[in-house]
Amino acid sequence: MQESSATTFPRWLQAHASQRPDHPAHREKDLGIWQTYSWAQAAQQVRALACGLAALGFGRGMNLAVVGDNRPRLYWAMTAAQALGGVPVPLYQDAIANEMVYVLDDAEIEFAIVEDQEQVDKLLEVEPQLASRGRAVRYVIYEDPRGLRDYDHPSLLSYERVQEIGREFDQANPGFYDAAVAQGAPGDTAIILYTSGTTGKPKGVCHSHAGLIGAARNGCQFDGLGPADDVLSYLPMAWVGDNLFSYAQAMVAGFTVNCPESRETVMTDLREIGPSYYFAPPRIYEGLLTQVMIRMEDAGWLKRKLFHWAMDVARRCGADILDKRPVSMLDRLRYGIGEIAVYGPLRNVLGMSRIRVGYTAGEAIGPDLFRFYRSIGINLKQFYGQTETCAYVCLQPDGNVKFDSVGPAAPGMEIRIADNGEVLVRGVGLLKSYYKRDDATREAINDEGYFMTGDAGVIDADGHLKIIDRAKDVGKLADGSMFAPKYIENKLKFFPYIKEAVAFGTDRDRVCAFINIDFDAVGNWAERRHLPYAGYVDLAGQPDVLAMIAECVEQVNADLANDAMLAGSQVARFLVLHKELDPDDDELTRTRKVRRGFIAEKYGALVEALYAGKSEQFIETRVKFEDGREGSVSATLKLMDARRFPPVGGARAA
Repeated sequence: MQESSATTFPRWLQAHASQRPDHPAHREKDLGIWQTYSWAQAAQQVRALACGLAALGFGRGMNLAVVGDNRPRLYWAMTAAQALGGVPVPLYQDAIANEMVYVLDDAEIEFAIVEDQEQVDKLLEVEPQLASRGRAVRYVIYEDPRGLRDYDHPSLLSYERVQEIGREFDQANPGFYDAAVAQGAPGDTAIILYTSGTTGKPKGVCHSHAGLIGAARNGCQFDGLGPADDVLSYLPMAWVGDNLFSYAQAMVAGFTVNCPESRETVMTDLREIGPSYYFAPPRIYEGLLTQVMIRMEDAGWLKRKLFHWAMDVARRCGADILDKRPVSMLDRLRYGIGEIAVYGPLRNVLGMSRIRVGYTAGEAIGPDLFRFYRSIGINLKQFYGQTETCAYVCLQPDGNVKFDSVGPAAPGMEIRIADNGEVLVRGVGLLKSYYKRDDATREAINDEGYFMTGDAGVIDADGHLKIIDRAKDVGKLADGSMFAPKYIENKLKFFPYIKEAVAFGTDRDRVCAFINIDFDAVGNWAERRHLPYAGYVDLAGQPDVLAMIAECVEQVNADLANDAMLAGSQVARFLVLHKELDPDDDELTRTRKVRRGFIAEKYGALVEALYAGKSEQFIETRVKFEDGREGSVSATLKLMDARRFPPVGGARAA
């Protein structure tokens, strides 16, 4: 079977094992040493696991929960389930036990493959809750046995033991596995990915093999991805982007997926692997740049001088050189000096020396941040997509990258803007259905087959899509001015000192905002100014910090004053929250999307204090700790006025 004729993921695995058996399929860092698994070895591992699952009773039409950090064995578990006609259902590994109950129940999970003791404990903890709903996870198969030696529970089995059972089953039933793979069809459900549940209960998005493979194939052709490429897989397996990059595209292109040792070692492992293909959300790129700038502030005078000179050159011509546009010989010479002295070493420190294609998505990325990476020779681009579209709607072509758009429609996709400004999409990669939710499927896809994204956007003269906000969140102020909260929040988060923001204003007379500081960036800023602080609450309330954040808000307002549509949405008042918004406290989704309605209700006293014109407000907030304990954080917050500007050509500043 040729790769191009493979119509399901287990068949793609068989094709690679046949045509490039010794080529590395996965690498995993364990105890500081990289372990490599070839395509042939991966195929053998999947076969043994699939047969073991079959011997235990897993079969066609059943769903398999997969929970843990990015691990080759967990990716193999997904393929093993698909080989039997089953469906993998990845869950967020950092979800607390109670958050898992809904998905385990809704997806009717009887089999789960998890990474380690932490995930085993969660599943055992929710056993009574599932029983009360008439559910039970019959088998919990763990990959890492550390800490589980004394566990005695009838549902527990080690990954190795299941594979041993599988090899025995395979010998007794030699034609079973190949027949099961052959029975798979392109239209079968390949995976169920649950939405983040920003506004309600998560929905299970069913994607077919054909849809995922089509999106993966088109994306690989678009960027020229092939077996020689490497990707670092470190984002949650339950996120659609990881499923596209680290699973579907890896299967289609045959490139190598590298799994870091832990979340704490990602940056070290990134430098060791030096991937050629890389994805990170804006906050990762922001964090990397913040660390670079912190180090430069602490460097000697000569190094700082050289760095700032080189960055001035890069800002002037780096992106043009990357896009192969005309640049003067003098600037090329200067850039060459910068490449030797600054850009090359900087890319190496960032682990991006070999990156040929880099992507970001999920939230808007600041133009200055975008320009920085492209100016030092990193081909960073934006894409746009959703869970329901395999994260595949728009891609930015090389040489045609705009800082304020997500690019034109990707190959095989169509985009239309509805009369109300909502972005509608149709084409390859569209969801098959919502799991057990025919009503939701009918509501999401119109009569013409377009998926209604819920995003508001515009298409420019070059066919590039610009996302403004979630359509349901775009509202109006009391005076009729347009209010797009996410657009404002993203502009605030472009500053390295602001980690998160929440804007309010619908039907109000002005816009107010909550702000979370970036503790590391602001902490370094404070230390360089010899400002003592005792922790996050103390730092967030420092007068100098509040003044610095006020300058950031002022810059956003000045920028909004130049926007004809949003000039009236400048931030009038703000406060710096006493705690970081946290998924464990239900303030953010697991993909770190703001749950604005929940936050407005939880911190209603603060919202009203801002609009009442108060100068300070006491607040006490219940919080959940990582170990499951609960506590409280309290503070008296300063409520700040922000300078506003008239629209360009208008009166004096407010």
